[in-house]
Amino acid sequence: MQTITVDDFYKHASQNTQESVDSLLPSGINKEIGHFNVFSLVDLMPRLRADPGHMPYNRREYYKISLVRGRNVAEYADKVVHIEKNALLFATPKIPYNWIPQDTDQSGYFCIFTSDFLVQSKSGAILDELPIFRSGACPIFQITDDEAEEMALLFKKMQAEITSNYLYKYDLIRNFVMEMIHYGQKLEPITTYNTSHNASARVSSLFIELLERQFPIASPQQKLGLRTAKDYAGRLAIHSNHLNKVLKENTGKTTTEHISSRLVQEAKILLRQTDWNISEIAYSLGFEQLSHFSNFFKKQTSLSPVEIRNQAI
Repeated sequence: MQTITVDDFYKHASQNTQESVDSLLPSGINKEIGHFNVFSLVDLMPRLRADPGHMPYNRREYYKISLVRGRNVAEYADKVVHIEKNALLFATPKIPYNWIPQDTDQSGYFCIFTSDFLVQSKSGAILDELPIFRSGACPIFQITDDEAEEMALLFKKMQAEITSNYLYKYDLIRNFVMEMIHYGQKLEPITTYNTSHNASARVSSLFIELLERQFPIASPQQKLGLRTAKDYAGRLAIHSNHLNKVLKENTGKTTTEHISSRLVQEAKILLRQTDWNISEIAYSLGFEQLSHFSNFFKKQTSLSPVEIRNQAI
């Protein structure tokens, strides 16, 4: 599975539009820390109406917020979402996604940005700590026509600012990006993000953050650093029983259930989207024996790794 860099994105966009890479880059961006750009989907993909095609299912090294207008299928990690009209998609570098148009009547906008770009925001936001970009969620939201118009206006404002001569235009654009992120987070039920700031909630948050740092697995030679509940408890300097109790109270799941769920999610991605053999996948996920991995996977999913791989063919 390929990892798409910002440079790769511009090379592909240049080929698709037959414009130079330089013409697609915003003026003054090289003076900024990080990277940001915004596009109209129709402008960037002029061939879309003749051939809808699809986005390659790969990891990307940048974040992306998309307003998609049209019938589509979105595949995010191991989830599939059928979009009938309008949708907002929040993509993170941690998990690959795929967008497959179902007809030629497509429009919308999207912006790409790196974490360094948004760190400069006065909000001090750390992207991976924001609920919308945490793993385990499926940040694809179907929205009404009125909501889509509201979001389109924000994209148009960013397009206007990025071509302006305003000295602080990128500060303003950062505010627009944060507004979109908060808009998306408000589309989730309030209970999803309403966590108390007590010690147990903090431990839970630190565990989830530490778990996510173990992924993605980028090559067959990379091996999972932390594999068991005891590994995580040791890194957090607490007893494994206490960690388990805290997670059960705050999330409803045990430490082992969290780890197993994330392992299965990564295993499905690697089985479907890479050509690594199953032994390599097992090893990279911390299983010394292929049989142990196969038994674990089948217990969690009721399917064998081979059956999941064959589904992707």
